[in-house]
Amino acid sequence: MPSLLRTEAVDRAELIKVAHTRVELDLTRADDSDTFTSRTTIRFESAVDDADTFCDFAGQGLTSATLNGVALAADDWADRRISLTGLRRGSNELIVDGVMAYSTDGEGLHRHTDPADGHTYLYAMSFLDAAPRWFACFDQPDLKSPYEFTVATPTDWVVRGNGP
Repeated sequence: MPSLLRTEAVDRAELIKVAHTRVELDLTRADDSDTFTSRTTIRFESAVDDADTFCDFAGQGLTSATLNGVALAADDWADRRISLTGLRRGSNELIVDGVMAYSTDGEGLHRHTDPADGHTYLYAMSFLDAAPRWFACFDQPDLKSPYEFTVATPTDWVVRGNGP
């Protein structure tokens, strides 16, 4: 995976402004599954008509991606990036569905089963480049937006967040 270059970050920040990001996680797969599904809907503005950029996505598999209602090709995803071409000046909407891997290294969506109580514990870490490991995003500090999360879990789980 190529690292985000400063020039790419500057160009992308001049081109787009992210208005809203909705992340829907389905964590209801069997306890022995190493994966979960993630759907991200990103509404963003483009300063230029017919522009190109990319979205960061580090899933195990890309199920589907649509830009402004048009399906993107599977080969638009490579090296943790989804190519976005033909942006509209003004409002755009990107929807990305993917299969993601739980992490065990403390970044992304970390999953651990405690041997003492047998319960499964998860926490999310989005520091540096870890966010694309659990949802699609424009992963750079100057392209933030309000986030909305929906999390489907087994019925006996408790879900907590550190914000409103």
